[in-house]
Amino acid sequence: MIDILPPWPLFFTFLLASFVLAVTPGPGVLYIVTRSFIQGRRAGLISVPAVALGNLGNALAASLGLAALFSFSSLAFQVVKYAGALYLAYLGMQMLRSAAEDHATASLPVASLHSIFRDGFVVALLNPKTAIFFAAFLPQFVDPTKLPVAQSILLGSIFVAIAAVTDCCYAVAAGRVSANTAYASKSRRTGNYLGAFIFVGLGIFTALCGNRGAK
Repeated sequence: MIDILPPWPLFFTFLLASFVLAVTPGPGVLYIVTRSFIQGRRAGLISVPAVALGNLGNALAASLGLAALFSFSSLAFQVVKYAGALYLAYLGMQMLRSAAEDHATASLPVASLHSIFRDGFVVALLNPKTAIFFAAFLPQFVDPTKLPVAQSILLGSIFVAIAAVTDCCYAVAAGRVSANTAYASKSRRTGNYLGAFIFVGLGIFTALCGNRGAK
């Protein structure tokens, strides 16, 4: 494994760039923060490995050439992109319906760990821009003479691990805010509407934006 890593100066640059990109809020971070704020820290922390797994799937896809397919086939890109946008909008509408119906507690129904994990994974996986991001970012640090596919997969995995750590920090921070406001039903209900707005907004953004990728 050490042999296929870039030389230390280049690897350090990769780690630094990965950290900066990981802490920059993108759709994945917003998804985790919203889950944490609306449903608590536990839901946010469950979303972290789900989003990481979806991102890892995109890293593997980029390494194996799916990003190249998206670059040459606009239809394939559009199909996956709009599927992801519709799923985000669906999650937002579910939150909106719950906020309108739950007058007593003004909170989302307790979601199962399975559904929280599934939603996070699907949201991250159905973002073809992430695969294109990996396809553009990782080759800058790959030596084409040393198993480039293996290098790309390894570096992509390292990036996802760094992002998972920073995402945990976001989840814990948002969960603390949620815990501090949980006693106020009006605040919780407002949070549900805010969460619905964020998810629907992410869906619209995903559908309308171009080919630029983000975590």
